[in-house]
Amino acid sequence: MTKRKGIILAGGSGTRLWPITMGVSKQLLPLYDKPMIYYPLSVLMLGGIREIAIITTPEDQTQFQRLMGDGSQWGLSFTWIVQPAPDGLAQAYLLARDFLNGAPSAMVLGDNIFFGHGLPETLAAADAQPMGGTVFGYRVADPERYGVVDFAPDGTVRSIQEKPEKPPSNYAVTGLYYLDGRAPDLAETVRPSARGELEIVDLLEKYRSEGSLRVERMGRGYAWLDTGTHGSLLDAGNFVRTLTDRQGLQVGSPDEIAWRSGFITREALLKRADTFRKNDYGRYLLGIASE
Repeated sequence: MTKRKGIILAGGSGTRLWPITMGVSKQLLPLYDKPMIYYPLSVLMLGGIREIAIITTPEDQTQFQRLMGDGSQWGLSFTWIVQPAPDGLAQAYLLARDFLNGAPSAMVLGDNIFFGHGLPETLAAADAQPMGGTVFGYRVADPERYGVVDFAPDGTVRSIQEKPEKPPSNYAVTGLYYLDGRAPDLAETVRPSARGELEIVDLLEKYRSEGSLRVERMGRGYAWLDTGTHGSLLDAGNFVRTLTDRQGLQVGSPDEIAWRSGFITREALLKRADTFRKNDYGRYLLGIASE
């Protein structure tokens, strides 16, 4: 079992999705048949992580807690942290300092969806690195929209450039970060950017400059989706629906992952299935409990 702790950053105001996020957190929106936050949660669970801090806005926290509880239904332990203002992704490590208590971490953004055969093995490879940081690079057709990895000829990371006019590669940095126990201390040395935020790129640069930042490239068999626009939100929902309907398998199900990972008993899974007995999700859970 990994000693790494997880962080889900589910704060922010979701202004790019207004008006639909004016009354509800973006990470609580439905992504086909499940709340959006289930998908990044499932990534941490596939990495074997069971202690997870969930960072939310003050206004939205009670809604998240009503949805997710304390995590015990999935064999997890949740710590709830308030982000008073969205002051940058690197701020999450300052807010989670006491929770981490020196442990290495895996932080995932609450609006990122990852899918692919072999994802647990990829996460395990990152978890096995005792020091430094690991980010996950994904090939995109429009790298100028993202933070982009500049690779040296030998494959090491030369720099990460934020939304460059002339991208040095087609590999974007995804919203999943594996960092060692020094992350809060290093985040404390990051100065606010021109837009007044503690940028994750500046924190990653601390690791890169000492030669301890690695990039795991996600190949053709992976899908990485974010949901920052109305169109990408719809695309992500359609992607999940297509996989679910074609294969008859769930995507981003914490209940299934908890059962197959040995986090919960069969009796606990059956109890969850009974909770959803009136819909297809409950019938699916009942089915896997009977395998």
